[in-house]
Amino acid sequence: MTKITAAITAVGGYVPETKLTNFDLEKMVDTNDEWIRSRTGISERRILKEPGKGSSDMAVPAIEEILRKKNLDPKEIDCIICATVTPDMVFPATANIIADKVGATNAWGYDLSAACSGFLFALSTGAMYIESGRFKKVIVVGVDKMSAIVDYTDRTTCIIFGDGAGAVLLEANEDGLGVQDSILKSDGSGRNFLHMKAGGSVKPATAETVAAREHFAFQEGQAVFKFAVKGMADVSAELLERNNLTGDDIAWLVPHQANLRIIDATANRMGLDKEKVMINIQKYGNTTAATLPLCLWDWENQLKKGDKIVLAAFGGGFTWGATLLTWAY
Repeated sequence: MTKITAAITAVGGYVPETKLTNFDLEKMVDTNDEWIRSRTGISERRILKEPGKGSSDMAVPAIEEILRKKNLDPKEIDCIICATVTPDMVFPATANIIADKVGATNAWGYDLSAACSGFLFALSTGAMYIESGRFKKVIVVGVDKMSAIVDYTDRTTCIIFGDGAGAVLLEANEDGLGVQDSILKSDGSGRNFLHMKAGGSVKPATAETVAAREHFAFQEGQAVFKFAVKGMADVSAELLERNNLTGDDIAWLVPHQANLRIIDATANRMGLDKEKVMINIQKYGNTTAATLPLCLWDWENQLKKGDKIVLAAFGGGFTWGATLLTWAY
């Protein structure tokens, strides 16, 4: 019997029009363009400013781009998995709202929360539905409206994050293309270094939590940086070793866009030239679950059928991992 793999057959993306540059941030907090660029690699990020708009409003155009490219009726979609930490509402799931907005009336779906590793975790999950033969068309979308949970008086976090969405269509492949292998990890002890203090069931929203500014992303930068460098680099190197590959075999590294220094460390560990590393952090910042699919969207016309690609991420929780895939078109 032919082995079925889950292949990415289309990519879509969306970023809001409003740009928040380093020079804009200079007027808001005690920072400057040179400091931000030298430490993160970011020059600007996109912000969804329109009132009443949420994560689903960015995910929808990303998915609609896929439907157009593939000439698909939304009713053909079997499942939508939405990776996000900024859902439209606590419930219902943003995936359900997206399905309604795109007209995917035959799709079921759910949200997956793994912070910056969300898309990677959702991709692996979606691939299993395809590999099992249960579904023919699965959409995996990574989307975050980080501006909704960023404190623009905190210079350590507000310089990092932006808003955006990226999506992929997964379909069955019998030629050995698509997702080949994944190593996914999580360590809940990392929650102390990167989290949102209030708004969950442990500390529900009150006038006091709002006044104390506890509904924003909190990050202990140095600790997170140290874990991220080691986590992302180790797991990417392990993935290559496990599949008897070297950096020479890899066409592209698609790294989570959190910090240029973390990206460089991962590429070095894998023995990869900089020319093989997808980087768009300078124009979007860290869009959390959207960074990986936005890279694929930006580089889509440079990808060739048969290219071996490694996707790697690290996120709050802690969560991290790497996926090896062979490009299918």
